[in-house]
Amino acid sequence: MTTKEATFEYLLRLGDNALILGHRLSEWCGHGPVLEQDIAMTNIALDQVGQARSLLQYAAQIEGEGRTEDQLAYTRDVMQFRNLLLVEQPNENFAHTIVRQFFFDAFNFPLYQGLARSKDEHLKAIAEKSLKEITYHLRYSSEWVIRLGDGTPESHKKMQDAVDELIIYTGELTTADEVDLMMAEAGIAPALEQVHTAFDERLNAVLQEATLNRPKPSYMQSGGKDGRMHTEYLGYILAELQFVQRAYPNMEW
Repeated sequence: MTTKEATFEYLLRLGDNALILGHRLSEWCGHGPVLEQDIAMTNIALDQVGQARSLLQYAAQIEGEGRTEDQLAYTRDVMQFRNLLLVEQPNENFAHTIVRQFFFDAFNFPLYQGLARSKDEHLKAIAEKSLKEITYHLRYSSEWVIRLGDGTPESHKKMQDAVDELIIYTGELTTADEVDLMMAEAGIAPALEQVHTAFDERLNAVLQEATLNRPKPSYMQSGGKDGRMHTEYLGYILAELQFVQRAYPNMEW
């Protein structure tokens, strides 16, 4: 694999994470538990989709085959997506949504801190802009984990159930493969060992304050970011996300 190919794959991972998570959060629009949180999650969804557009636009530029960010988002099929399995998981309830968001934010924040020092000037600029939004995302999800975890018996139980269910998707976040190693060696992305340390510290601190236990699962699910597998949920997401483009190919407003 060449550095160009690895960079393209890496940008797809970043862009797909933002796109799929943004779509998941957008499903809360009009369905939030209270109006303020409905609006907050919709705004985070917009941030994620905005990041996805910048990243996929740059990925298309690196690929050099004339595709646009819209074509990358709307014409690839399930096994061509490179997002983490975590971001595909359904909303279930507010507790699951918050825990999923917190797990992702706790990983995404140190990752983008590293990307803001990238030797790739274009990616560095995207990361610097995105980091302002990601800082807020992490603060938002962390505060809600603590508030609900250390809240009523019912909210505590729902949060613990969500942690227990979603923890198996966190191993993939910081497990490096060939693409991750090549990006780190080229100075384009941070080493995932460093991201893992910050991620672990954040998880332990927030879960402890929230009076939630951190399970130690015997296995971790993986395969999303390298395209080996996805959960059944991604197909349903794409059926909705890509419907207009699939039904009316190359339509222009």
